Amino acid sequence: MNNRIKNQKREWEEELYERRAGICKAFAHPVRLKILDLVAKRTRPVSELHQRLGISEANLSQHLAVLRAAGVIATRRTGKQVHCFLAIPEVKEACALISDVLRAQVKNGRRLGV
Repeated sequence: MNNRIKNQKREWEEELYERRAGICKAFAHPVRLKILDLVAKRTRPVSELHQRLGISEANLSQHLAVLRAAGVIATRRTGKQVHCFLAIPEVKEACALISDVLRAQVKNGRRLGV
């Protein structure tokens, strides 16, 4: 394999790590995980998310912006309503896998919490 191809492969791998870190950062907040759980079940209007989460509209907007920037949720406007949905269906599986890891930790005697 020549150096140019090796460099391209290394750059591609680095970009994948950067993107993975971006998604993990988007997952790294309890409110955003709640949002993902809610929209994984079905498309939800922002007004419903606001009501269910009990946070300010500004705070919800910030969390949605982080999730949109990571490419894990998308929004669609219908009249005056904005609806949120998973942009990548596999996000539901990723969240379930994280829950499985936590259950395994508890099963192996590790307590939740820090």
